[in-house]
Amino acid sequence: MSADFKSPEDCQSMSEVRVGVDATDRELLELLDRRFGYMRAAARIKPTRDAVRDEARKAEVISAAVKDAEARRLPADVVASIWERLVEGSIAYEFEIWDRIRK
Repeated sequence: MSADFKSPEDCQSMSEVRVGVDATDRELLELLDRRFGYMRAAARIKPTRDAVRDEARKAEVISAAVKDAEARRLPADVVASIWERLVEGSIAYEFEIWDRIRK
């Protein structure tokens, strides 16, 4: 782990836990920034607006996240809910970008 925060197993105080959570949140936002960059690329590449929503791909992405969560012994129902919202939010964002670049 980073020198800026301790691993969860090494935390001895709530202050250390909070520093780790805050650092992790910043890392998650960096990853979301990259993921939404891919949504902008998809909006640019997809030839039709109808191509933006792909239910088969949505199901594949959520299923993969749930499977990975289960392997990590994370609460799969929580991960499924987060990924449902993430994918739906990504689709909405992609529609917004698709429309914007074609006006």
